[in-house]
Amino acid sequence: MKLGLENLLADAALRKPLEGRRVALLGHPPSLTREGRHALDALADCPEIALASAFGPQHGMRGDKQDNMVESGDYTDPRHGIPVFSLYGDVRYPTDEMLDSFDVLLIDLQDIGTRIYTYVTTLVYFLKACAEHGKAVWVLDRPNPAGRPIEGTILEDGWESFVGSGPLIMRHGLTLGELAKWFVVRKTLDVDLTVIPMTGYDPDAVPGHGWPLGELPWVNPSPNASSLNMARCFPGTVLVEGTTLSEGRGTTISLEVIGTPDINFETVLETMCGLSEAWLNSALIRPCFFEPSFHKHAGALCSGLQIHTDTAAYAHQAFRPYRLVALLLKAVRQLHPDYEIWRDFPYEYETERLAIDLLSGGTDLREWVDDPSATPADFSARLEPDEAAWAEARKPHLLY
Repeated sequence: MKLGLENLLADAALRKPLEGRRVALLGHPPSLTREGRHALDALADCPEIALASAFGPQHGMRGDKQDNMVESGDYTDPRHGIPVFSLYGDVRYPTDEMLDSFDVLLIDLQDIGTRIYTYVTTLVYFLKACAEHGKAVWVLDRPNPAGRPIEGTILEDGWESFVGSGPLIMRHGLTLGELAKWFVVRKTLDVDLTVIPMTGYDPDAVPGHGWPLGELPWVNPSPNASSLNMARCFPGTVLVEGTTLSEGRGTTISLEVIGTPDINFETVLETMCGLSEAWLNSALIRPCFFEPSFHKHAGALCSGLQIHTDTAAYAHQAFRPYRLVALLLKAVRQLHPDYEIWRDFPYEYETERLAIDLLSGGTDLREWVDDPSATPADFSARLEPDEAAWAEARKPHLLY
């Protein structure tokens, strides 16, 4: 299997259209070849490529910024002497000055397969800005570690935000190159888009089911995305960011574990099984304890559950993390009707709307959790039409 970046580096004919044009790179720490060389350094060695600038998304180009709403600044790259602009600092949408620095933008980002990941929004912002300014965009494609399965609801009209850039479903099953193609059509953007695809990539191949195990190193796409297990769990566990429960930030297993000091999660798991045991059968769900060193419940021993997708119990096509975490929240609400589940705080520069609604793309999830009469069957009835519609909508844009 070869990455889009590796195909570009290996083929002078692919690079030919870049001759005589100012080139920029949007990248981050995982923008690497399989040998571990960063895209910025590898591209700089290509005689046809004149690097003029670079861009870093949330968490930065070369280094990692911990947690959400921790901004990066602009700087000059010490090795190549080019400006590196931050798109998670003073601005998140590229400015005219930034766009004036290049003719062609190469995007080499490791996405994680979930709508709310902010790299998707940064991609969309660049597609729109480049359409408006007559700039070309090349996406150097990478695997989707969550694979092809689809789950969740499609973002509702009026719920767009930095964690929801358009009518995308939560677990979309596309690579970043495929997403770019879909957004260009969906938003009718007049942009010069080129996708440099991977070769030899099979998103259904086992045991990785989307991630080429044994071929690529796992480099955290964001500081808390520390494993393939996290990427598989993330379409569900990310919802916990909008709650008072801990999603494991401040531990080494962020977004793989959920808990709080004042609830017995063995009882929560028993209640979940009573509500819908079928939603739990595709992974190992383990009661555990953890103590965050920072973030929510720092220094407190939390009872919780850890989700494991790295055992024989894992069934990739059946695993539904969005339903699983929704069921966990439903069980907490059933056991503790007055518990303050929903966290009201500024989330990704939004101050008026609840984070849980921004994350889920509407109010349906929260209302289902809070409604004592609503059942798992009711929730599935809300999800299934959107999942079927998305399966059809994405078909024309699949490259693999």
